[in-house]
Amino acid sequence: RLCFRPPARGFQCAARGCRAHRSAGGALVANVLRNGSVLLQWGLRHWGPPPPRPAAALRGFALNCSWDGTYTRFPCDSVELGAACRDYLLAEAHGSVRYRLCLQPRYAPPRPAPPAQCVEFRVEPAAMRDIVVAMTAVGGSICVMLVFICLLVAYITENLMSPRGGHAAAAARR
Repeated sequence: RLCFRPPARGFQCAARGCRAHRSAGGALVANVLRNGSVLLQWGLRHWGPPPPRPAAALRGFALNCSWDGTYTRFPCDSVELGAACRDYLLAEAHGSVRYRLCLQPRYAPPRPAPPAQCVEFRVEPAAMRDIVVAMTAVGGSICVMLVFICLLVAYITENLMSPRGGHAAAAARR
């Protein structure tokens, strides 16, 4: 019955900040949020009739991920979820990448597992956010360098170029 976080019950994908993608069977929904995360939600009623007897109880779910058709290693690859789980949060999806996520319920024998429900989507790139972060970092670095340059020029002007400093140093040497 292990889940990674409390479920987001009643979550509805708002048109401005989210795009919902539904699997062909309707059991799995990928809510692609504007911040680059994806909330997967699912229900069992779309997978067919409930098990005929308690021995064939639901044991959990298997979540498999791929992008652009090649299985890769990233946070949700081959995740096993508990029977009580009804959603999963993929916190940081990569922008401009085509994802395919498949969820399959796992039942105790002798009941065979129903086919997996798959959903495909593309996360919008977060290019503007990345550009703003990069520009802020570069701008901050330039400001710090300018402050150090100004302090260095002030030090040189005050201590080395001042006529009083030159006479005082010559008098001290005599």
